[in-house]
Amino acid sequence: MPERANNSQGLVPVTLLTGFLGAGKTTLLNRLIRDPALSNALVIINEFGSIGLDHDLVAHSNEDDTIIEMASGCLCCTIKGDLQKTLKDAPWRYARDGKRWFDRVIIETTGLADPAPIVHTVMADKTLIETYRLAEVIALVDAVNGNATLDAQPEALKQAAVADTLLISKTELASPEAMIALRTRLRTINPAARIMSVADQQDDLEELLGGASFNPELKGKQVIAWLKEEAFVDHAHHHSHHGYHGHGHAHDVNRHDDRISSVCLTLDEALPAEVFDEWFGLLTMLNGVNMLRVKGLINLIGIDKPLVIHGVQHIWHPPAMLAEWPSDDRRSRIVFILRDIEEGDLRNALGFVMDKYESARLVGAVEAL
Repeated sequence: MPERANNSQGLVPVTLLTGFLGAGKTTLLNRLIRDPALSNALVIINEFGSIGLDHDLVAHSNEDDTIIEMASGCLCCTIKGDLQKTLKDAPWRYARDGKRWFDRVIIETTGLADPAPIVHTVMADKTLIETYRLAEVIALVDAVNGNATLDAQPEALKQAAVADTLLISKTELASPEAMIALRTRLRTINPAARIMSVADQQDDLEELLGGASFNPELKGKQVIAWLKEEAFVDHAHHHSHHGYHGHGHAHDVNRHDDRISSVCLTLDEALPAEVFDEWFGLLTMLNGVNMLRVKGLINLIGIDKPLVIHGVQHIWHPPAMLAEWPSDDRRSRIVFILRDIEEGDLRNALGFVMDKYESARLVGAVEAL
């Protein structure tokens, strides 16, 4: 086993980074990872879907073992056991020169994650509390969609209620009235939390990650009840040879709205830019409100670098080019988090646009003769 790195408190602080789909977790994580003060941070990324795209979109250090990807399910449910094993094994599995090199852990959850089981796992697992302490729960809240998301998504409400720090993103896109309304609502949901904007924290990461230790007693009664529920579920599960089959969620592999699904498209051939633009324009026009989150690396004809796209419902961030492909895989990979939309709907829309493009190209070729 490796030697333990020195830590003033003897335990490795864990920061849990939550926030609903599109709130800006990956953007913030990139900024954190680039900070020299966090060069010794181990990062665990979880995604809801079978394509691990966030790992390719997060800045990497010179060490291959800085970032651990857990994309086989949702961190709060189907791979909760994997989180326990990952944290337990991390000091020796990712050791450098026989020693634990990291002095902090940052966990970025999927936007659909219920934070309660993750908090309970880090705080209550007997093997983990000998090495780790939960220092801070940060929840990002989208200034534009935040109020509507809190209305519609129980996960978002839980994320806000459990957090030590509520970090509001995209403030430049929201009106002053909307900001006041959102801050007022967040203060009602979580009176003890710090409420800050991402813009105000651009250069003060030390303040952002300055939590001492997560204390559930400072939260509302509902948060304490959620954590007690997790403890009961764990107890029931461990004392049953067949697992826990009573009320609760231990046997619910999704723990999410059944109307929400993850669709991961991989396109082998490069797309014409016109086709891609019209395809996404059509999807946004017809079903934008139900496209909860879209992330993708796109291979366009005539461009040797990947185009990165980010979208949340009707709001699309300006696309950007990566300096290079993150791997030898040059296929377009797009992860959709959708409500009431099937994969066939996406592919049918692409087929419609592609047929239209090919017909127009054929007509142009004939006219040129």
